[in-house]
Amino acid sequence: MFYNRRSRNSVVAMTCRRVVSMSLSDILREIQDELVKKDQAHQDVQTAMRKATRLSKQAIFMVHKDKLSEAKNTLAEAEKIFAKLDQLSLSYPDLSHTGSVDAALQEYTEAQVLLALVDKGCFIGFRDVNVRMTSYVLGLADVVGELRRRVLDLLRKGNVKEAEMCLEFMETIYAELTNVDEVHFLIPGLRRKCDTARHVVEATRSDVTGEVRRGALESSIRELKNTIEAKRKE
Repeated sequence: MFYNRRSRNSVVAMTCRRVVSMSLSDILREIQDELVKKDQAHQDVQTAMRKATRLSKQAIFMVHKDKLSEAKNTLAEAEKIFAKLDQLSLSYPDLSHTGSVDAALQEYTEAQVLLALVDKGCFIGFRDVNVRMTSYVLGLADVVGELRRRVLDLLRKGNVKEAEMCLEFMETIYAELTNVDEVHFLIPGLRRKCDTARHVVEATRSDVTGEVRRGALESSIRELKNTIEAKRKE
């Protein structure tokens, strides 16, 4: 106990000597300078995250246009921005946990997962995307909406088979997210996204089912027409 008191007194003495060498004005000026630097870093992060979000949105648009190589290059640019954020976080760790960073990481995840599904037909994990687990899960939930958009584009082109594959991806995402109950309590906002995803999946399933039935009906009509024409020729 006596030793601890001596140690504490020594620290206080050292601090007092430093205060003597620095005026209160100098101390406050040092604090001000540091706060100004942090504020500038915060503004830089906000600007960088807006750019990263924009790049991710552009990549999603390119995927829908089947410009996969361009989408990969665009996401590579976004990845460089996040790498710079990691370096900045070494000095200001709290800056990497702002709302703009979370939003940018979710958009980036959404773009990366969508690209992998369209390009390779498989899911990729949060380590592959190199994002936080929460950002990955929330971004994954948003992929359902982008897959619906792709399904509708495919149906307009008459590509029912690939549309059905995208619907399977949508159903898998929704089912797997809802199967992990604890995740809903630990990740704010996920339940709302899953509720939205459920409605999107149901609407898309209805669209695909209707198109499949329409295709089957047209096929039956063609077969009947061919049969009638063949009998007429006999």
